[in-house]
Amino acid sequence: MFGLMMDEPLLLSGLIDYAADAHGTTEIVAREIEGDIVRTTYAEANRRAKRLACALMRLGIAAGDRVGTLAWNTRRHFESFYGVMGFGAVLHTINPRLHADQLVYIIDHAEDACVMVDSATLPIAEAIAPRLPRVRHWIVMAAPERMPATTLPGALCFDALIAAEDDGYAWPRFDERSASSICYTSGTTGNPKGVVYSHRANVLQTMLLSSGFFLPGMRNGAREVLMPLAPMFHGNAWDMPYVSCYIGAKLVLPGRHYEPDKLYELFATEEVTASAGVPTFWLILLDWLDRTGNKLPKLRQTLSSGSAPPRMLVERLLRDYGIEYLQCFGMTEALGVSAPTLRPGDADLPEDEQMIRRLRSGRPIYAARYRVVDDNGEAVPADGRTVGHIRIKGPWIASGYYKQESVLDEDGWLPTGDLGVIDPDGYLLLTGREKDVIKSGGEWISSIQLEDAAVSHPEVMQAAVIGVAHPKWQERPLLIAVRKPGSTLDGAALLAHLRARVASWWLPDAVEFVDALPMTGTGKVHKLTLRQHYAGYRLPGTISERA
Repeated sequence: MFGLMMDEPLLLSGLIDYAADAHGTTEIVAREIEGDIVRTTYAEANRRAKRLACALMRLGIAAGDRVGTLAWNTRRHFESFYGVMGFGAVLHTINPRLHADQLVYIIDHAEDACVMVDSATLPIAEAIAPRLPRVRHWIVMAAPERMPATTLPGALCFDALIAAEDDGYAWPRFDERSASSICYTSGTTGNPKGVVYSHRANVLQTMLLSSGFFLPGMRNGAREVLMPLAPMFHGNAWDMPYVSCYIGAKLVLPGRHYEPDKLYELFATEEVTASAGVPTFWLILLDWLDRTGNKLPKLRQTLSSGSAPPRMLVERLLRDYGIEYLQCFGMTEALGVSAPTLRPGDADLPEDEQMIRRLRSGRPIYAARYRVVDDNGEAVPADGRTVGHIRIKGPWIASGYYKQESVLDEDGWLPTGDLGVIDPDGYLLLTGREKDVIKSGGEWISSIQLEDAAVSHPEVMQAAVIGVAHPKWQERPLLIAVRKPGSTLDGAALLAHLRARVASWWLPDAVEFVDALPMTGTGKVHKLTLRQHYAGYRLPGTISERA
């Protein structure tokens, strides 16, 4: 026996239609690539997205064809999300920070029929276009008066292209399991891998991310103002372009300008209430706020995932700025695997106990599941101590990669490449990436916990820990740190700071100070580059020395 419910497909086009109908005058505020700030509405964005859909179909783009976007967080990129996916084509958001060879690889691998670029990424596109003969159309996201001269073959102007199209187009209905978009991993251990989202998965993620699990403190009748710091090419800005439509939030897009003063201008003048981004953004912004004395009185929370946040960052944002830092577990393959909020009842715990839980990577939520297993694939105890490999499963979690065989284990769980523990209350704690965790004398040392301890020093901006070869212990930790401006902190003082915070045998054997850490295209420290750079490093005790 089946239920007598209507079979309405879950399609992303329904979100922009809903936003236009239910709160069409709500603003979308975006910084243009040129630096000025422009304002539009959901109703206007829906009309322009429909015109874009018609224009793409007129160019011969059909449902299922891939359309690439090599662009930053702008209003035209937002319109492209719905204009491409709304009629059944597949949006491929491309990370402009990748190397040219990687860009060519993923555009060719995805078989993009069309690529849209903005004026900031135009030079990148021009450099690789001769190597991409399968791309039939290049579209520059610009108004006619700002259309740059370009060597792209047959380049079309976005606004001119859509100007004559019909904004009364009705979004079609199709199978909700159809591909909506492709995001490629950053390729830190090989060629980037394509994660193919479906409309159904994206809508389910949107409903989850719009709940009190991820947006606590929403007040009845108050309008949220969302500004994703996560780029649109990083997990589709963590679904914030969808969430904003779903909850009727004002959406603020920073363009390509991520300098602290530019971000602060938007946070303050647009009265942003919620944001999303990796810890790196907040470490830099917190340092700028401290130095300038500025505040963010309207910002209530920021969602984070991926890299574990330093305790100092979470404590300072909450104590000094009233900003709740919400850490969940997620990755390109799985946007939202755990709830970043405290478990019901935990608000009554002492502040220190609450902070311990805030620093975890979330707790269980309905439908998405995680477990920790040993090297043989057997579940380890949820005792908060036993480290194992994290596996995940759920209706919005990747079952494989584009044009590759399934990577699921024999029980249908996705290996994440992360190590962690689960405590008795179900909270997940990451201890490091499998390729980053240090094994010294047969025992594991958590790079994440060492980095957290290092960043807790008031003169340290960022820190990374890698393992380097040791003749007796197999590997020992090397700490690489970035000082705050004006600091003269030395290695001995930093190690003394760590000595009181970590087990003695975890203490790094050496410290190196650098001006900046290499970063991935998604704002995380690029450990592979560090391991390559320090491959010949010698560890003669606590004094660092190059071999």
